[in-house]
Amino acid sequence: MNIQHLRMNEEGLNRFFGPLEAKIMSIIWSQSKVTIREVQEALGEQHPLSFNSVMTVMNRLIEKGHLSKVSEGRGRGKTTLFMPVQTRDQFLHAQTKRVAAGLINEFGDLVVNHMVEAMEDADPALLERLEYKLNEMKERRTGCL
Repeated sequence: MNIQHLRMNEEGLNRFFGPLEAKIMSIIWSQSKVTIREVQEALGEQHPLSFNSVMTVMNRLIEKGHLSKVSEGRGRGKTTLFMPVQTRDQFLHAQTKRVAAGLINEFGDLVVNHMVEAMEDADPALLERLEYKLNEMKERRTGCL
């Protein structure tokens, strides 16, 4: 599943989702399986919304490939549960990898230079991880494993 628009002016999940979508995904990721009513109640603490509004957004998240649903029971006892297709970590890994690869493919040297400059203020552990990954890549390319 690919995010269609990256919102550079936003932070966190709002870079990938609209504000309500981000809140809904956060709720679902924290609970694994939820009903629309449970999401509505969790949102209601901050932003009261109608059942239909929440259902519409959740169904759009299904269409976009972020959620799946399963029905359990029959008749009046039927319950529809919504689940994330990926964990939060899997989603963020896939999206950030896609963004980074796209930037490097399109802007190459500029992006690498800016990323290296941004590392000046990075946590030393992150710098060590970068150095390790670069050395690992060099070894693979030269066949010195």
